[in-house]
Amino acid sequence: MSHSHLLRSSFIPTAPTSLHRRSAAVSHAPTRTQQIQSKIREIFMPALSSTMTEGKIVSWVKSEGEKLSKGESVVVVESDKADMDVESFYDGYLAAIIVDEGLSAAVGSTIALLAESEEEIALALSQKSSSSASSPVSVPAPSDSDASKVFDEMPSSEEVASTQVLNASVSSAGLGSAAHPASEGGKRVVASPYAKKLAKYLGVDLRGVVGSGPNGRVVAKDVEAAVKVSGGGGGAGATVVASEVAAKSSGVKLGSVVPFTTMQSAVSRNMVESLAVPTFRVGYTITTDALDALYKKIKSKGVTMTALLAKAAALALVKHPVVNSSCRDGKSFTYNSHINIAVAVAIDGGLITPVLQDADKSDIYTLSRKWKELVDKARAKQLQPNEYNTGTFTLSNLGMFGVDRFDAILPPGTGAIMAVGASQPSIVGTKDGRIGMKTQMQVNVTADHRVIYGADLAAFLQTLAKIIEDPKDLTL
Repeated sequence: MSHSHLLRSSFIPTAPTSLHRRSAAVSHAPTRTQQIQSKIREIFMPALSSTMTEGKIVSWVKSEGEKLSKGESVVVVESDKADMDVESFYDGYLAAIIVDEGLSAAVGSTIALLAESEEEIALALSQKSSSSASSPVSVPAPSDSDASKVFDEMPSSEEVASTQVLNASVSSAGLGSAAHPASEGGKRVVASPYAKKLAKYLGVDLRGVVGSGPNGRVVAKDVEAAVKVSGGGGGAGATVVASEVAAKSSGVKLGSVVPFTTMQSAVSRNMVESLAVPTFRVGYTITTDALDALYKKIKSKGVTMTALLAKAAALALVKHPVVNSSCRDGKSFTYNSHINIAVAVAIDGGLITPVLQDADKSDIYTLSRKWKELVDKARAKQLQPNEYNTGTFTLSNLGMFGVDRFDAILPPGTGAIMAVGASQPSIVGTKDGRIGMKTQMQVNVTADHRVIYGADLAAFLQTLAKIIEDPKDLTL
């Protein structure tokens, strides 16, 4: 399954101006004829998500001058949440690459030129040279900080809405299993940044490595496999060396200034935006003995605690739809028709919230399988936009780290987020006046006070507690 977006393009006239004047003088020649004569198209950075303002070129799958066929991957773009393969929407030639690998461009900025015929490649290259002289172009980023520049100018909405050229699609982690070389005839090698770093460290020539990633892209495991086949690393040796590389690359140089990655920039914008929303917080203590017992019973069937908590929250939201509502314009709010539970996940270089859609309608086993799939795709940066930006209620769980309680920041566009702490043995007083031992956890909900009030959250938390303390409905 893939999710597609269209890159925008505009025609660059290739006919002489005198020809345009003569054409305009002929009454039967429509103005559109001039556009048909135009064979070179500008390829713009697409908006791959609703929050994306810029994209980073991870790698160009095609090189300048290579022929493109409709549906072929051309470039891998890093959005604020995922890496996406961009596919050609037309046949033609990748005439000129304007934004190189590792650099960033604002949404709507020109990243390449597409020619319809080989004869026009030279014209496109001259167009690239002239535009480079007059337009602000990013310089290569230092390799140690992976810094990136952004184009300063962005076409107007009218320009961006012009002729569509390319079709971007997200390849899931399980797709593209048929391995094939990422390099043919000495052309550009398509590999992930970490795979390139690992190959350089191990002395592996990527031109001979067969890639198992999307569209033959070489990933780290392919490099490790190549070392084992050649006998250079032997057994676990490659893994050990890879760990050393990872340790070096993750080292922090004290006193250094590191620019935000694309994802960190998106998180920063969202956090600042959330400050404009008037929020309040309500905490609740929930006994989890019955939930823990259920989890131990069905854990062997692949059920996760995250899925159990998401299911419990979804069932509670069914009875309290206002907590599942959202306010986006400050003038009205929406009772969302679906209960989509977003769950915060920490990944390398940032944070993302994969979404369990219609969590109230899915059984716990399906929900658990879906959650594992989403986590794998999130860590591979292969989530589709609808898999991370459609949440209506958010869970953030730090209980696995032993955190007993915390407050979460409300994501923009949602009504509430619940912070879940660890379940811990607690001494409590029983109803008959005795002292007993129970396992309890603290949950704190942050909500948009424009829509949700204290009584709404209190009632929601009471319902949630009843579901968790008597979890028979979670397995229905």
